[in-house]
Amino acid sequence: MPNLSRRHLLAATAGAAVALPGATSLTAAAAPPTTATAGRRPAGTKVLPDDARYQDLVQRGINRRFVAEPDYARVVHSTQDAVDAVQEAVRANKRIAVRGGGHCFEDFVDHSDVEVLIDLSQYDEVSFDERLRAFSIGAGATLETVYKALFYGWGVTVPGGGCLGVGVGGHFSGGGYGPLSRRYGSVVDHLYGVEVVVVGADRRARAVVATRDNQYRDLWWAHTGGGGGNFGVVTRYLMRTAGARGSDPAKLLPKAPSSLLSSITVYDWKTVTKAGFLRTLRNFFDFYERNNAPDSPYATLYSPLILTHVSSGSFLLSTQIDAGVPDAAKLLAAFNAAMVEGVTPAPQVIEAGEGPFLRTTIQRSIAETTDPGREKYKAGYLRKGYTDAQLETIYRHLSDPSYTGATAATLLLVPYGGQVNTVPSGATATAQRDVIAKMVTAVGWTDPAEDAKHIGWLRTVYRDIYRDTGGVPVPNEINAGSYINYPDRDLADPEQNTSGVPWHTLYYLGNYPRLQRIKKRWDPGNVFRHRLSIEPAE
Repeated sequence: MPNLSRRHLLAATAGAAVALPGATSLTAAAAPPTTATAGRRPAGTKVLPDDARYQDLVQRGINRRFVAEPDYARVVHSTQDAVDAVQEAVRANKRIAVRGGGHCFEDFVDHSDVEVLIDLSQYDEVSFDERLRAFSIGAGATLETVYKALFYGWGVTVPGGGCLGVGVGGHFSGGGYGPLSRRYGSVVDHLYGVEVVVVGADRRARAVVATRDNQYRDLWWAHTGGGGGNFGVVTRYLMRTAGARGSDPAKLLPKAPSSLLSSITVYDWKTVTKAGFLRTLRNFFDFYERNNAPDSPYATLYSPLILTHVSSGSFLLSTQIDAGVPDAAKLLAAFNAAMVEGVTPAPQVIEAGEGPFLRTTIQRSIAETTDPGREKYKAGYLRKGYTDAQLETIYRHLSDPSYTGATAATLLLVPYGGQVNTVPSGATATAQRDVIAKMVTAVGWTDPAEDAKHIGWLRTVYRDIYRDTGGVPVPNEINAGSYINYPDRDLADPEQNTSGVPWHTLYYLGNYPRLQRIKKRWDPGNVFRHRLSIEPAE
C-alpha cells in the first residue's frame, strides 16, 4: 500500500521448564539475554503511576477508547524477566495483561480490571537458533524489525502483514497474514515453536519451549491461530517453514522477492456511479474466485481494495506482484484491465513501476500514527464474493452523505487464500482454509461524546451486510466466520449477534473444543483472559 498512516488508511486513501537453547545472532547485540548477559539491561522493575515512564507505557495502544490504569507496569528484557513478572502478579492474585506492539482493536490489554501490564516491546531480538534450526524472534518485535533482520541477514522473510508497526506477539499467535500469503501461506504455516511463560495448577510460573515435534506440541498448535492472551506470555517465536530441511538458515524460510511491481487505481467519488461501484466490487470478487489456486500465475498478486465513505473524496485499489514471476508486467496489466472492465467512467490507473522488495514494502506499508484516535473494527472471511444485495448494502452506506463527523469510515477487501488453502482446517488453530478474501470495516473519530454515533453506524453497516445470517458472518457458502486478530466483542453480544452461533465458532469453527482442552491443561487457573478469551474445558 502507499505509505499512509493508519488513520489516513481508514479515512480516505488507503510440564517442567525447558532450558533455553543457545543462539547465534545477526549481531552480538541481538543475542537473546542469558544469565551471563542479563545484567547489561535493567531487570523489569515496577513502573508505578508516579514514574515518568508510566503514561507512555499505558498509552501505547492504538485505540484511545481504551486506556487502562494498572497498579504498575513491567518492561521485560528476557524470558526470566517475564517469568518473574508473572510469578509476582500471580502470587499477589493480580489480573495480568501483556502488550507487544499495541495494536489490539479491543480492550484485551487496556481494560479497567487489569492490574499488571507486562510490556514486551524491548524484547525484540531476531537471531538464528542453531540448536533448533529455527529463527528466534522476540515477541516484542515489530514486523518492520523482523522483515529487516530476516532480509538483510539471510534474504528470507515471513508472509506477515503490511502494517509494519504491528507487533509479532499477537499477530503471529492469531494466525498472521499479509501481501505474500497467497504465495507462502499464513505466518503460522512457518511457525516451528513458541517459548511461553505458563502458570500451572500449582500457581508456579515457568517457561516452556513448545514445538511442532516435541512433547508440548499441543501448546504449539494452540499458538497457530488461537490468538494472544489465552495460554501464557509468549516470549519468543521460533520460525521454520514446515517441511524445510537442512541447517542453512537461508533455506528454512521463504526467499523474499527481489523486487515488486506495483500500481494504484484511484476512484473519484464525484464520478463514481452506483453501477460503476457495484461492477468494481464484482470484478474484484470474480477475479479472485477464478485465480485462487496455489499454482495460479497470480499467486503473488496482492491488491487490497480500500473502500471509503463518500466524504473522503476517493477510494483506491493498491496492487503489487512479484516482479520476478514470468510475465509479471503482463499479469499486472491484465489484472488492472479486469478490474476496470465495464466501469464507466474508468478510474485512474497509476503505474508505480518496479522497486526493490524491502524498500517497496516499506513505502507501501501502513505508517504508524503519532495521534491515535477512537476506533471500532468488524470483520469477516469470504469463501466467495458477496451477493448483489450485499454489494448494494455496502454502496448504500458508503455513499450516504448524511453520515458525517468521522475521521475515518472504511471497508477493506483483502485478497487471501491461494497457498493458505492447501493446509487442512485442523492442522493449525487457524481453521479458515477455504477462502478467497478477508473483509475488515472500521470507523474512527476523536470526540468521546460521539462514541455511540459512530459505533452505531458501523454496527448498522455490518448488521445489514449480514442481515440474512443474524447480523454476523455465519459460515455458509459465502462466509467463513471472522479473524481473531480483528477482534470484535459484539460477536459475543446476543443483541448484536442474533444468529444463535457462538462467537467462538465464528472465530475458530470446529477447532474451539481442542483449544479449550489445551487451555485447561496449560492455564487451569484461567490466569490469562480477556473479553474473547478461550474458556477452559469443563
